[in-house]
Amino acid sequence: MHRTWAAPLALVVVTGSGLLAAPPAEAAHAPCPPVTIGSGWYGDNRSRLQQLIDRYGACGPYRPGRAKPVAVFDWDNTVVKNDVGDATMFWLLRNGRVRRPAAGDWSTTSRHLTPAATKALADACDALARPGTPLPTGTPAGAACADEINAVYGTAATRAGAPAFTGWDRRTTEPSYAWLAQLTHGWTAREIRDFAAAARAENLAAPVGATQQVGTTTTATGWVRYYDQQKDLIKGLRKAGFDVWISSASPQPVVEVWAQGAGIEADHVIGIRNTTTHGGKFTAHLQGCGSVRDGADTMITYIDGKRCWINKEIFGVHGAAAERVQPAARRQVFAAGDSDTDISFLRDATALRLVVNRNKNELMCRAYDNSDGRWIVNPMFIEPKKRRTDPYPCATTGYVDHDGTKGPVLRGDRSVVPDQTDSVYEGGVRGRVAKVRAVVDVA
Repeated sequence: MHRTWAAPLALVVVTGSGLLAAPPAEAAHAPCPPVTIGSGWYGDNRSRLQQLIDRYGACGPYRPGRAKPVAVFDWDNTVVKNDVGDATMFWLLRNGRVRRPAAGDWSTTSRHLTPAATKALADACDALARPGTPLPTGTPAGAACADEINAVYGTAATRAGAPAFTGWDRRTTEPSYAWLAQLTHGWTAREIRDFAAAARAENLAAPVGATQQVGTTTTATGWVRYYDQQKDLIKGLRKAGFDVWISSASPQPVVEVWAQGAGIEADHVIGIRNTTTHGGKFTAHLQGCGSVRDGADTMITYIDGKRCWINKEIFGVHGAAAERVQPAARRQVFAAGDSDTDISFLRDATALRLVVNRNKNELMCRAYDNSDGRWIVNPMFIEPKKRRTDPYPCATTGYVDHDGTKGPVLRGDRSVVPDQTDSVYEGGVRGRVAKVRAVVDVA
């Protein structure tokens, strides 16, 4: 879809709290209705979010005639606690909904599977079902097959310990995330949504801390919860006139089901997207973005891939240009995430970036460095992590390059981010004020 977007504002000034908020010289106006959020916001994060709404919301006097400001949220462990992709995979395995590859060859389910993984999957699963039919992974007879699939998915290794994936770009894809979507081959989007809805019902009904048995050896997480604070924030942003989107590295139909619970419709969800047959059934190949064609399976909603898909689906940028940082007029005003997988689209946000602290190296290096004053950090809203005792290795190994090589985290001017100390955590000093280093908008 293509939209024409007007520039938000070209130049603004940093306030004492770090949020860019210098309105044009116009008559004073009443602030937007307060965002209704509960407890759990750290320090001045709630007021920073309110400033964002006051600055860009539809009730501002300079809002009429301009396009809606865009806000983009990651999903797993950003809007919900735990991972809806994992919840769906476990449900698929327990209920026998993973199909044996139609051609009888497991390498057709991922171009990144190693020969060792392909053989291990074939040895554990192929005798159980005809090619293209569901494997009985929820039965005692299929438990070893469930174990092997879950090992490859969850640990990126076979049960024997051999690497399961090879040859992927660490900044555009994660093969195990992609593999979950690829293992839905043979089903329609409607059927996958039904599976996701069943998994959602189970995980919401289960008590916090519940586990589930998958195969014979794995005791997996068995519960998911929405973060009430994030649901309320999404509601407040939408009420204030923001165009709110979800970008997730879980399969598209799965996130569509879960996003409805936060008030986000399917047409504002960007997940991993399969190609389909003429009959509407999913194939084991994925839609591409930017310079990556459909079926190449190398550009999912992951780090730089999230940037590409956001540029393509929200801002109407096509071809290789979608892989590049866009001018401020074609970027989200606000972004929220929890992981290194969210780095690129968070950095692209022009006004404010909310990070849920899960101790991910590159993300926390950039958030704590806060080189432009637009990062805010919040502990996890449910079961927050305790303080990390050692500094984040920003100056040495905090960044993972396309080929997997580790190196220092660099700012936009190529200077090295120094190691950072964890300061926003369970039991941390509340009321921390963000550092401010810049006074102009990000180009």
